[in-house]
Amino acid sequence: MARYTGPVCRLCRREGTKLYLKGDRCYTDKCALNRRNYAPGQHGQSRSKLTNHGVQLREKQKVRRYYGVLEGQFKQYYEMASKQPGVTGENFLKLLESRIDNVVYRLGLATSRAEARQLVVHGHFSINGKRVNVPSILISVGDVIEIIEKSRSSAKFKELVENHKSSVPQWLSVDPENMQGRVIAEPSREDIELPIEEHLIVEWYSK
Repeated sequence: MARYTGPVCRLCRREGTKLYLKGDRCYTDKCALNRRNYAPGQHGQSRSKLTNHGVQLREKQKVRRYYGVLEGQFKQYYEMASKQPGVTGENFLKLLESRIDNVVYRLGLATSRAEARQLVVHGHFSINGKRVNVPSILISVGDVIEIIEKSRSSAKFKELVENHKSSVPQWLSVDPENMQGRVIAEPSREDIELPIEEHLIVEWYSK
């Protein structure tokens, strides 16, 4: 399945919650969910009550869209998580958090996960000095993520550094002046502030 390229605000309205796909716009009154808090389409305002199956599906789709992951890869992460020791749902979220595009976003070096994914694809970042362009790369403790030298002078990154938000999750550290961040621990469930009920996704894939 190809990546979704339509209006991303429709995805937020479909899931009934903010997915923060458009960066700073999501925090303003221009957010589509603030103006039209119902699903898109002809029957969006008359949505019926969901079955248990429907609730599980919507939670899966919501999380998949949070992280911008396609269905096949999303399922692969679940299968990886199910083979790891510990709680499958938490392992699953940790894998999603460990993607390089998500780490770039969490470091404050992009305004949204979608923008972070695009910046990674265009080769603006390196891991431990090696340039990367695959947003699904999973990072490890001790990895250093930084903006490559050639990109540091761009207006985009200068603006991000000047307006950098000081708050980053505890498993990351950031040095905005040097345009780099470091992974100092594995992400924990407490570090993930998104409204996610991962047990519903486990139930979906356990059928």
